[in-house]
Amino acid sequence: MTGQDQVHPRLQKTIVLVGMMGAGKTAVGTALARALRVPFHDSDEEIVRAAQRSVAEIFERDGEPFFRARESEVIERLLSGTPGVVSTGGGAFLSEANRAMIARLGVSVWLQADLELLWTRVKGKTTRPLLRTADPKATLAELIERRYPVYALAQLAVEAEPGLSIEQMAQKVIEALRGHPGLFAED
Repeated sequence: MTGQDQVHPRLQKTIVLVGMMGAGKTAVGTALARALRVPFHDSDEEIVRAAQRSVAEIFERDGEPFFRARESEVIERLLSGTPGVVSTGGGAFLSEANRAMIARLGVSVWLQADLELLWTRVKGKTTRPLLRTADPKATLAELIERRYPVYALAQLAVEAEPGLSIEQMAQKVIEALRGHPGLFAED
């Protein structure tokens, strides 16, 4: 059976990927949307497109509160549209209002990854404003300590594994989602 022959269930709610920077939300989200044949949106990219500035530039010029307000607006717009897959920035799920909105209009999936895997993925990147510190790995560890109890409030959690390809991780997410009531409608 080829991928073309498979039955594709119809998505009833938007899947919202949450987790730390480097967890694979954008890469896995893109593969997940492709596998489910639905639109993919990256909330950070939507903000960047609207502001015509990078996330780092928005943080620097307008501050984190301004960015978080725009982020909430974008997430609400994406959740109100055609069901698809949304990748959020690492801080989006920390907002109680965002968590409630996502629970009401979508399904949250935490892509859970340990410090070493995350560090391997983000250590060479200069696009992470929260890691522009004297000791970025220690900063990442502190973020994990603060954020993981909040990420644990997601409706589903899927553990990232270093050896899995992006497509394999997307399939792992699909398997976790299959048991979620009301998410899929068979054609």
